[in-house]
Amino acid sequence: MLFALLVLTSLVPASMLVAVPLLILFALSGIRSGGLIITTVVAMFIVLAGQRDPLWYAERGWAVMLGGCFAAVTLLAPWWRLTSRALAAVGGSLVGSAVFYAVRSGAWSNLDWGVNDRLAAVLGNFLNALEVVREGQTVSPALIAAVYRTVELQAAVFPAVVALESMAALSVAWWLYRRLAFRDGQGLGSVRQFGFNDHLVWILITGLLLVVTRLSEGAVRVGANMTVFMTALYALRGAGVVVFVNGGLSLLGILMFILGVLFAAPLVVGFAALLGIADTWLDLRARAEAMAG
Repeated sequence: MLFALLVLTSLVPASMLVAVPLLILFALSGIRSGGLIITTVVAMFIVLAGQRDPLWYAERGWAVMLGGCFAAVTLLAPWWRLTSRALAAVGGSLVGSAVFYAVRSGAWSNLDWGVNDRLAAVLGNFLNALEVVREGQTVSPALIAAVYRTVELQAAVFPAVVALESMAALSVAWWLYRRLAFRDGQGLGSVRQFGFNDHLVWILITGLLLVVTRLSEGAVRVGANMTVFMTALYALRGAGVVVFVNGGLSLLGILMFILGVLFAAPLVVGFAALLGIADTWLDLRARAEAMAG
């Protein structure tokens, strides 16, 4: 399910984003079986595939930094839970990328242009497919305008989207690593226990302040990315609270959640994020456990 979500939301090729950290983890632990050799060859093929445009190099540079940071944190702090190690790896990669793009003149504008160009191509393919489905009928201008607006918003916050994808990719890579190298299927924790350092709420607060104060266009964009990233994490934390309190989700509950996301995503995500933020100060799961006991 995690990998399916990664594929559906990915700006960076999901398979590559998983393959590079997996290769680095294998390199550190050693390859001890034929199955690992085959997996390593497949992963290398995935990493080297694709048209070698500027985005190809940027994607792989990011993936190498991400995998390297994750491996370093895992070696230095193996007792940290997966979420903390993934957050540290994403944070370290963001700092490294920021330094690189700050010292390389024009590098950021080229990356920004490349992402916009890729999203525009995806948009064109989507509209063409829609015309085929509608048997040549003209697509509504309102729908086209809405799709363009969505693409513009996604392009503006693509660093946050890539950071979220990277956390999901690291989780998948860690699960595969534990499964293939140690025959351990418990690499991932349960969503009911999902959490992170409470002090990270200041990233959300800072992001909101940058958006509201509108000091500059760049500051607003940085703030928007910080807000999107942390809102998504808090929404997942809120979902963990709901699952914990309910003792799990039934098939009907999962179906209702999917319908809610499809037809009222802002409300569902907003409520879950508020619940996650409340958990920062109130520790709702501990309170529920105390009341149940």
